[in-house]
Amino acid sequence: MPRSSARIEVCFRWSNEALRRFMTNASLRIFLFAAVLLFSMLAAAASPPYDETADAKAQILAALTEASRTRVPVLVVFGANWCADCKVLDLAFKEGASAPLIAKSFKVVKVNVGRFDRNTEIAQSYGVPLKEGIPAVAVLSPQGKVLYATRAGELADARSMGDQGIYEFFRKVAAQHG
Repeated sequence: MPRSSARIEVCFRWSNEALRRFMTNASLRIFLFAAVLLFSMLAAAASPPYDETADAKAQILAALTEASRTRVPVLVVFGANWCADCKVLDLAFKEGASAPLIAKSFKVVKVNVGRFDRNTEIAQSYGVPLKEGIPAVAVLSPQGKVLYATRAGELADARSMGDQGIYEFFRKVAAQHG
């Protein structure tokens, strides 16, 4: 074999080996990224927004007690873990533009309504018609008086409201009742 052919073959082998290593490393990076993404999704799925075993009345009472001390209203959020709009609202409360506003302006209690077969009497007592859709909210004074309630499904399409729409909604509620 001529010398130049041998060099080309060595370069070609080296290039193939380098490419193989790169692809292996790239495949490993893609696999690790996918694994982290999957783990994050499973972690999020492992902690649903609404505690299905919670005593909602006791949680609201505890929040009202805390609200009396801190002088902030209580935001009671009615929803369910199967509800996509409820999940969007919950995410907005945790990470969206609304998160600092909600944390500063309200003591939040999330009430699970199941398949409209749980805690519906609580929603009704605050004037929240669940038949208009969930998520739905009631804002209570520290004394337990209803300051505001969604009555026409204002948040039932949280997915289309988007982060900014949710923020604007709660900015207005906080300005009037916070």
